[in-house]
Amino acid sequence: MVDAQRERLFNELAEEFSMFDRLGNLVRRVSTLVKPSVIHIEAHKTEKNESYDEAGAGVVLRINNENWVMTNRHVIVGADPKQILLRTSDGHEFHPVRVLADPSTDVAVMKIASLDLPAARLGNSDQTEIGDFVIAIGSPFGLSHSVTFGILSAKGRRDLSLGEQRIEMQDFFQTDAAINPGNSGGPLLNLRGEVVALNTAIASSSGGSEGIGFAIPMNMAMDVAKQLVNYGQLRRGYLGVTLDPAFSVADLAAAGYTAKGGALVKNVRPGSPAEVAHLQRGDIIVEFNGQPVDNDDHLVAQVGLTSLSQRIPMIIYRDGKRYRTEVVLTNTK
Repeated sequence: MVDAQRERLFNELAEEFSMFDRLGNLVRRVSTLVKPSVIHIEAHKTEKNESYDEAGAGVVLRINNENWVMTNRHVIVGADPKQILLRTSDGHEFHPVRVLADPSTDVAVMKIASLDLPAARLGNSDQTEIGDFVIAIGSPFGLSHSVTFGILSAKGRRDLSLGEQRIEMQDFFQTDAAINPGNSGGPLLNLRGEVVALNTAIASSSGGSEGIGFAIPMNMAMDVAKQLVNYGQLRRGYLGVTLDPAFSVADLAAAGYTAKGGALVKNVRPGSPAEVAHLQRGDIIVEFNGQPVDNDDHLVAQVGLTSLSQRIPMIIYRDGKRYRTEVVLTNTK
């Protein structure tokens, strides 16, 4: 009887395992497909008369019909192209011929020679939802092309303190896929094999993975990358207001508004696009370019990545009433 019961349990486990085995097979196929597009990075840096190597990762992307490697700025900053070693999954080594980076978003792109490298496929990060399965590929602790698996834990993480470097425009995904030092710049993938984010940072008291990693949504990273390639820098939108970081949803409710978020204007700079759009001190910006505004950090990111010289609609609350206006952003002053 005991043997029969055990055999029945093993058969039941086999049936249930088949579902998870299909998921595991999917992860294996995605990893195998995307690995050739993931690049191991070693940057030789000198700081305060000390030389050291920093490891990270990057992903090959097609921008303006050319191959570029996208990574985080903090992985390669301080090293010139000849001090940046790029290594493919099959061991081929080379150096970038051009490096462009933006400190406000921590995004960097490196032009590479006409090598036969497959570009990764991009996903729409706006359609990525909390709870979606994700795969991270990178070089944790220098162990190149390592794969980890988890879910997307949260979206819209902003105002994070990420060490000495200040990333001004934040709109991070949070994931519990294991991310460690060296994963920076590697891709975060969905189960279709599409890159949905760029792994960037961890929240950790030990220096290792504690299930809280952060990644830049790919739509945002690509907006920055295209401007770097086209203009050599990020042309940040300039609105010309000072915002109140202490303003919250509770303040909105206390004022009798039903909006779920917004940014309170403390000051409008003379001659700025905001003044031309007739914004005033005390206005609450609740929608920008058709998208709801969560808080001041969210508005900063939205404005910074919005195209210049176009009429951008805004919705504001003023004195208990709802108003619509338009603004034409200029370059950051």
